[in-house]
Amino acid sequence: MIRTLLIANRGEIACRIVRTARAMGIRTVAVHSDADAGAMHVRAADMAVAIGPAPARDSYLVGERILAAARDTGADAIHPGYGFLSENADFAQAVIDAGLTWVGPDPASIRAMGLKDAAKQRMIDAGVPVTPGYLGEDQSPERLRDEADRIGYPVLIKAVAGGGGKGMRRVDAAADFAEALQSCRREAASSFGDDRVLIEKYVLSPRHIEVQVFGDRHGNAVHLFERDCSLQRRHQKVIEEAPAPGMDAATRAAVCEAAVRAARAVDYVGAGTIEFIADASEGLRADRIWFMEMNTRLQVEHPVTEAITGQDLVEWQLRVAQGEPLPRRQEELEIAGHAIEARLYAEDPAKGFLPSIGTLEAFALGEGVRVDTGVEQGSAVTPFYDPMIAKLIAHGATREDARRRLVDALEDSVVWPVRCNAGFLVQALEHEDFVAGIVDNGLIAREGDALMPPERPSEEALVDAAAALTGAGALSGFRLNAAPRREARFLLAGQPVTIRLPADAAEPAGVDALLVSESGQTWELAPWRAAGGAGAAAGDGAILAPMPGRVIAVAVTAGEQVAKGQRLVTLEAMKMEQNLVAPFDGTVAELAAEEGRQVVEGHMLVRVRATE
Repeated sequence: MIRTLLIANRGEIACRIVRTARAMGIRTVAVHSDADAGAMHVRAADMAVAIGPAPARDSYLVGERILAAARDTGADAIHPGYGFLSENADFAQAVIDAGLTWVGPDPASIRAMGLKDAAKQRMIDAGVPVTPGYLGEDQSPERLRDEADRIGYPVLIKAVAGGGGKGMRRVDAAADFAEALQSCRREAASSFGDDRVLIEKYVLSPRHIEVQVFGDRHGNAVHLFERDCSLQRRHQKVIEEAPAPGMDAATRAAVCEAAVRAARAVDYVGAGTIEFIADASEGLRADRIWFMEMNTRLQVEHPVTEAITGQDLVEWQLRVAQGEPLPRRQEELEIAGHAIEARLYAEDPAKGFLPSIGTLEAFALGEGVRVDTGVEQGSAVTPFYDPMIAKLIAHGATREDARRRLVDALEDSVVWPVRCNAGFLVQALEHEDFVAGIVDNGLIAREGDALMPPERPSEEALVDAAAALTGAGALSGFRLNAAPRREARFLLAGQPVTIRLPADAAEPAGVDALLVSESGQTWELAPWRAAGGAGAAAGDGAILAPMPGRVIAVAVTAGEQVAKGQRLVTLEAMKMEQNLVAPFDGTVAELAAEEGRQVVEGHMLVRVRATE
């Protein structure tokens, strides 16, 4: 029996594991970097151990320090959560060799499914259908290009050791292959220490369908039905749901049975996810759904499966790790209702979804849904880790019930001054195709600006907020052609704005400001004079680092002519590559970016002088 569980992770998943462990009477130990010393997961656990500096490579990814923390606290088991060391077979083996219980699959299973090329061959041998592609050992750029030409464009380049949307590039034409391969390999080497890739046919009407599987040491293996994770941005999941819209019983049975076969092929123990790609051009059909990969860990989106099955998957993990049989047989599992999860990221949709960092001076999420988070008001969002700060999960009797509850909760959320994607999520959930259950991997990229949240609050919300600052009382429903009004200037998120108020409204008192929240978006409204009447300066062609990061590529030289939208510099920040582009046609007047250099937020990298 597990008595003391060390959680080798952080944030919301660490908090999530603590909740179940405590309910089972298991003592918990948190580990933390210097940046996380005061984090929620640290305070939630029974004990906490510092394991190193802020960068994950110096703390959460150092297996020796985690094992030392387990030894020093008397822990007899380690749960890796997801990410970090969760799919590291060597770490799993080290845990076992130390005489501890590893809450995860056997190292052999992790190795078997960890490399995408070997995993695909194993699935072929097991009779599981796989996506057409190239899995060969020859990794020369020439061979890879030839294979892409043979498969036919578009193709997808994927890191062999990849995951989490990293190390993936879609290529639509042969002329773009070399640059995409170089970028993919660079990101794969940085993220996984392995730059090998495979090539797959890119499905033009793809849906991402995955099946939750579980195995134990008594020869049992079951599935807990499917999830649809098709709404993705840059290959990262944004909204997930269960069950998959449009999945009929026959197709469900075929796909879920294939997933169980895949799990049995590697003698799988614990929680795992079999990921499939579906060609949805003619709806979901069993003969158009292919194996992509297996994630040998718990998934971020596991709460939607918990919601529709009524099962606690972390409890299942702990019981299986203790040697118990699976808590339910296949015939005892059924689908109840529908669940949808939205990932709340600290990122700014208005700036190309660049991660946003800072202190959460205001953080309140909507009610009526399950919230999994590892932050609270006053927490710091740092540049060192994944920018996901919360998950909101809605469950209802029908898909529409769940969708509506999730929209309401997101619309009522307040996050400030860190920017977040709540407004974007609302737009996606309200999109007519999503409402109708017509989802595919390309929906977000295809709709583009149509999913962008409003840049400013509605006039009604602004007037109400301005009234609060001037003491004029609530003015909702006012008419512009009613009584005489005057115009007053304010600062909305630092930008000047003019708002019409009653003629007798007072001047804003002092320098107070207030937050205006609407449809998941939050802005700050302040009296104009609070900023000394200074407005924002116009852009001068200076390309600034949007956040701390490392320059990994400089694509231009001083004096070079550039076109609007042309890539100038590539910055690596928060595990993602960000391309910074020319704001207009012009000349590179100043070049301060150097490849390999670490830069702070606001650092001037390139200055472009407009063509006259």
